[in-house]
Parts: sequence; C-alpha cells; structure tokens
Amino acid sequence: MVVDGHSLAYRAFFALPVENFTTKDNQHTNAIYGFLSMLVNLIKAEKPTHLAIAFDTSRHSFRTDEYPEYKATRSESPQEFKGQIPLLQDCLAAMAIPVLTQVGIEADDILATLAKQGSEQGYDVLVVSGDRDTIQLVNDDVTLLYPSVQGVSQLKRYDPTAVEERYGVRPEQYPDVAALVGETSDNLPGVPKVGEKTAVKWLTQFGTLDELLARAEEIKGVVGGNLREHMDAVRRNRKLNRLLTDVELPVSPDQLAVAPIDAQAVRDIFARLEFRTLLPRVFDAVGAGDEAVHDEPAMKVPAPTESSASAIAAWLNTQDDEIAVAFATAGGVISRVGVASLTELHECDWNDETAVALGPWLASDAAKVINDAKSPLKALLRAGIRLGGLAYDTLLAGWLMRPSFPDKTLGHLVSRYLDEKLPEADPTQLVPETDGATPSQEAWFTLRTAAAIREDMPESVASVLTDIELPTLLVLADMELAGVAVSHDVLSTFSAELLTRTDGIAVDAFALVGREFNLGSPKQLQEVLFEDLQLPKTRKTKTGYSTDAAVLADLRESNPHPFLDLLLQHREATKLRQIIESLDSAIGKNGAIADDHRIHTTYVQTGSQTGRLSSTDPNLQNIPVRTEESRRIRSAFEVGEGYGTLLTADYSQIEMRIMAHLSGDEGLIEAFRTGEDLHRFVGARVFGVEPEEVSSAMRTKVKAMSYGLVYGLSAFGLSKQLRIEQSEAKKLMLEYFARFGAVRDYLRASVIKAKEDGYTETIFGRRRPFPDLSSPNRVLRENAERAALNAPIQGSAADIMKIALIRIHDDLHGSELRSRALLQIHDELVVEVAPGEWDAVEEIVRARMAGAAELTVPLDVQVGRGRDWNEAAH
Repeated sequence: MVVDGHSLAYRAFFALPVENFTTKDNQHTNAIYGFLSMLVNLIKAEKPTHLAIAFDTSRHSFRTDEYPEYKATRSESPQEFKGQIPLLQDCLAAMAIPVLTQVGIEADDILATLAKQGSEQGYDVLVVSGDRDTIQLVNDDVTLLYPSVQGVSQLKRYDPTAVEERYGVRPEQYPDVAALVGETSDNLPGVPKVGEKTAVKWLTQFGTLDELLARAEEIKGVVGGNLREHMDAVRRNRKLNRLLTDVELPVSPDQLAVAPIDAQAVRDIFARLEFRTLLPRVFDAVGAGDEAVHDEPAMKVPAPTESSASAIAAWLNTQDDEIAVAFATAGGVISRVGVASLTELHECDWNDETAVALGPWLASDAAKVINDAKSPLKALLRAGIRLGGLAYDTLLAGWLMRPSFPDKTLGHLVSRYLDEKLPEADPTQLVPETDGATPSQEAWFTLRTAAAIREDMPESVASVLTDIELPTLLVLADMELAGVAVSHDVLSTFSAELLTRTDGIAVDAFALVGREFNLGSPKQLQEVLFEDLQLPKTRKTKTGYSTDAAVLADLRESNPHPFLDLLLQHREATKLRQIIESLDSAIGKNGAIADDHRIHTTYVQTGSQTGRLSSTDPNLQNIPVRTEESRRIRSAFEVGEGYGTLLTADYSQIEMRIMAHLSGDEGLIEAFRTGEDLHRFVGARVFGVEPEEVSSAMRTKVKAMSYGLVYGLSAFGLSKQLRIEQSEAKKLMLEYFARFGAVRDYLRASVIKAKEDGYTETIFGRRRPFPDLSSPNRVLRENAERAALNAPIQGSAADIMKIALIRIHDDLHGSELRSRALLQIHDELVVEVAPGEWDAVEEIVRARMAGAAELTVPLDVQVGRGRDWNEAAH
C-alpha cells in the first residue's frame, strides 16, 4: 500500500475544524489526527504487508520547469497546515512507516514508480491518493483508493471496471481525457467548451489521443475549431499529467515490509500532540496488543462512598487540605453533591437536610476547588448558601493558560492535563452503555486537574486567577441573579415602529427596482444590484459578489444610488428589531423568581482572549452605542421596584491612558495630567496650531489615529476609515510619531518582546500567547502583530474594570447597603441605587474606579444618574 501523504493530509485539514485540534502550546493538529485516523482504518481493513507514505518536498518540480504556470493558481497552503507535516512525519517514523520524498519529484511519481515495481514483482498494490492523475495507474494488479465526497473517512475503490463505469474510458486513457478537459487545480487549461463527455466520445471514436489530434480536421463545429486552436495546450497537458514510473528510489517494494512500531516513541509523540484516544487505535491496528493503552486514569478512580449529609460534614471538618466539590444540577437546582480528596470520595442527594448539614462548610473559608463554579454558585445562592473559600476554578485556569483555544468542559481539561478520559455517558444514547462520572468522581478529577494546571501556570497568571478572575466570578453570580428591570412596553412599542419602518422602506425599494424581491436574500440582492441596477460589481465571493454592509457602504460612497440608501436603512432597522426581540423574549427568564420582569443575562468570563467579559442569553454587548436608536433601547432598562435610581459609570479614554502609562510618552502624560481634551491637545501638537484652533475635522483625524494605533492600524486602514488619500494618512502618521515618539517606540518594542517571549502580558500579568508571531506566513504574522499591539492595552483595561467591579461589590456588601451592581457592558458599569444611598454609592464607585490601578496618569471616571439607562447616560 502506497499513500500520497500531502494529498490526504490536506483533505484531512479541511475535514476537521482546526480550532478543535490544538495542543496547550497552540500547535494545530487536525491534519495529523485526520490523516492518522484514516491510515489506522486502512491498515486495519486492508492489512498491508508492505507500506510507504510519499510526500512532496515543495511546489517546485520538473513540471514547473517545463511549464512555470503549473499549479500557479493554487493558493498558499494555510500556515496551520504546513506546520503539521513535519510532526506527521515524526509520527510515521515512530510507527516505523517509511516516508519517501525526492527533490523535484512529486509524491504521485513516487507512487507510480512503486506501483509499477510492485506489480512487476507480483504484489497486489493499493494506491491511496486524492489526486485524479493516479487513475492512470489502475490495472489488474493496482487498485486506487480515492476519497469520496464525504472526505478521507470514506474511500472509493477503483479497479479497471470501476474506472470504466465512472469515466467511460480505460484507466490508461484517463490522462487523455484530462489533457482535453484540463485540470483547474493544476492550472492546466483545456479545450474551451470541451467537457468530459465530449472528450470520452472523441477517444472512443478515434481510439487514442494521438490519433484524435492527427485527425482533428474531422471534428466539425465550434469545438472542432477550439480543438485545432489549442492542440499545443493538449499536448502540453498530456506531457505534464503523465506520471513517472522510473524514479530512482532509495528502497524497493520488498524493503517496505511492515515493521514493529516503536511503542514508546509513539506514546511520546502522541502525548506531545495530545492524541490520547488515537493511541489504543494505533496499537490495535498494528497488532501491538501488549502495548494497548486503555482509558483508565494513571490513578484508579476510587469508588464513591454514599454517605449521609451529616457524615460528610463531619469528614469535611477533619480535612486540612483543599477539597474539590461538584454538583449535579437540573434547571438551576441542585440534585446531588459530591466532595473529594485525593483518597476519599463522598456524595449524597441534595435536600433541605443536606443544605443544613453542609451549608456551614460550604459557606466557610475552607479551601474548595470547583470546575466552572459560577453555575453551582448561583444554585447555592438560590438555596440560601453563599459559597466561601473558592480557591480554584479549573475551567477559568485552563482559559487563562490557553485564551485563544479555551477548553469547554471538565472532560477536555482532564484529557489535556492528565492525559486521561473522564467517564462520560453517551448523550446520544437513550440507555447509555457506560455510566458517566458521579459528582464525587468529577470532584476527584477536578482536584487532580487543578494540581496539574498549577504545575504549568506561571506565577503572574496564577495571581490573575486568584486576585481578579475568582473574585470576579463571585460578583458575576450576584449580578446574574439580580438581573436588570426591563420594560416590555417600551421594547414592544419600538419594535412595532421598526416593523412599520422596514415595511415602508421595502415598498420604496420595490418601487425603485420595479418589482418585489426579498431584501434579506444575498442572491436576490445580487440580481437587483448588479443586473437590474447595473451597479459596479463588488468583491467576488464563493456565492457571487459580496453584499455585506461594509462593502455596500463603500459602494454607496463611490456610486451613490437611492436604492443603496434604502437597503442599508432596512438592514439597520431589521438588525435593531432582532436585538429588541431577543431582549424582550428574555424578560422574566433565568431568574430566581419566575416572571420578575427582569433580564438575567449570563456573563461569559472565558469568552474573549483579552479578558473582557461577554454576555449571552441575551447578548447585551450588541446594543448599539451613542445613536438615537440605542438610546431608545437603553431607555427600556429601568430602575427596579424598591430602588430609587440607576447610576452609570465608565472610564474616560481608558485605553489611551494605559497607552500613555505603558509608553511613558511625556506628551500624552502631560495631556492627561493637565485635564485638557486629549484629542484637541494631540491635534495641536500634530498640526502645529494652538489647541483652540484645532477644528472638528482635525480632532476626528487625530482621534482615529490615536485609537487606531492601539489596534495596529496601517496607513491604508486609516485612509479607508477617514476616507482620505493614503498619502495623507501616511503623512498624518509620520507627524503623529514625530511629536509622540515614545508611543512609536513602545509599539515597536512590544511586538519585538512578544516575539521573543511568545506572548504578551498586561500590567497585572495576564498573558496571551501568540505563536503566529514567528509564522513564515506573512498574513498570519501581521495579524498576530496587530493583535499583540492591542492585547496588553485592552487586557489591562479589562483587568482594571474587573478590579474596580470587585471592590465596588465588596464595599456595597461590607457597608450593608442595599444598592447593587447590575451590569458591566464594555467599559460601563450600571448600579441600582436604593433610596437614600446615592451619596455613599457614588463615593464608593468613584473611589474604587479611580483607584483600581496605579498609573502615571489619573483614571478619570464619569458618572450619570437617572430612572433608566438612557437617562443615566453621562
């Protein structure tokens, strides 16, 4: 059996989602996993006695020497794929499978040579490839296994009969068909208007390609003329698609006998790639039965002890070390609880007696480890118990270690950090064949996983977990349970207005075009824009031409048309109505009290790579900011019954203040210390005028520049954003850096340091890895550089807001005030203030926000007050 390594690995790469196959070091592994899974299945099914895998060495070969345009239209392989090939070859070496490469020769030529040699030496040969050129190798001794449309997991078997049934020609004639039709993927254009059926008809009529070309004058019509005009291209195609069968190889078929694998080497490389479930399949496929590994953990899972709640409480009170806790919950209500040390597991059903017996320990400062603690913490709060002593949350810890690819479940963490499998019942089976882990067993795995993560976690990241993320989790649980009062009447009235507006816009749009169509259908919009209205075509996509909002906004700028105005208005109104409906449907859901007229969003701590919070069910982050419509929506968020007013607070220009602090730029620091308008101050320096002479246009340009730098904005990006010439944008950047050189120096140095370290770090020690900073792929590298510029600034802003939120929450509780924090959206905090508590709450909010970090510039806090979120705007 001879396998085209590149062809099958490339298909595997696109068959498996890259984001689901990454190691803790951010190494992508989906192509390796998919290829090895296919290979294991093949070995088990076909039981080859001799085996080799062939790989290309580069895109250059004797074919590109002959025809430089050969394969020239193929896009660059994704960098995530390229990096996997050497690792795949390491895996094959550990499995004792020969890997064959030859400079200037393609993998298919190696396969063709081995197929010919094997056939002549009496072997039955299996060729495994996703390249149709290998069809020519099929004969009575050689069978091709070719991926089906379902991917590499299903291979179509082609013997001579199957080839003739599918293509209508003998295998050795297939290259003649391909020469006539052409091969798009290889950039070999064929004869215009000649498809597979025509090519097969001609070859059936004339017998061979040479005979067809010799008698080309007999072909009538347009296709005959096309054939005669492109005969040189056909001859070139046939020369290039002929596979070599005489490549000088370092081995012959008899030297490819399947050899015993190096079991320890396989374990080592698979451990590095975190392929635990694949390991037993490999050992099983190659018959290494004694080497088989099973899913039992390195330490045997202790059997849980079914105990009474009082007995568990008594045992807990004798423990000095950390104890892990896990809960079984349904609908936000606890049904069972389990606790574990490394040597003992106890669990029981949850009821009123359990709450009484375990409540004091759960509320105590005794150190507890929990996985994904927020949900059970809220369930405990509903039961009247406030959890104390939360020392570790494995899900949060795993996210801090791998913010780009966070693990979603305890099972993922167990697999990654313990190289074991958490017992899990199959959710697709009505009666699962295997039981899942009980709560105390989950707690036992959680405890061991926490210890493993701690070993890997840098001290600065551990401080972020302990000092910022765990306290934030406790605050978010309270905020989610509290919710925020929202008026159904305000939302439904606005939604009805928007529906009337969209209907009216649609009528106007139909009148302009002269017919009705679906304004939400990209396909129908393409017909209207580019056929009916004859507007210039936009960026090409897989489904035609782009109709996304940004592209249409550019089109409106370059080619104004009333239809484009109506279309963008319709989209905006439709989007707003969808936001309103999602908010309206969430009122009275997920709260401790049913139908309490409040929205209880869920904050996602692990939802971003920088540390910023996101929210879901409903998403409160997507409410527009600073527009008339956003004010209408925000006016529906009201002060709740029993409370007096809402307080809103946010930081003024926090990211630019952090930029000033990190860069140490004296000009920026002076602007913030004097309290002047930042953008007017910077504009005066950049344009060489007095601050009062800075026009609004100048201020807009400088503001875009300042914030753009934080996100790695280029001169091209700035020109597009401000709709100015790129030369003017470049000049603006040069003038900016001439006055604020320390900013430029900081930005350059931060990327260089990130490349050296492999990660960026916030003021407080939060890290974000950037493996693509060293990527040879320019696009990936530049994207990583832009993100690396922003990560310390945005991450520090997120940390500062969380620290302020924690301290405000603690002060409100410590002062026994009824007022409570309700929302944290972007950089804004919303507090529900009880009657008579405004002065105390405002003092706490201002002090805690201003003092959340010690920077070289002051943190300026803006506070607003009102009966609803819009009225409280500042």
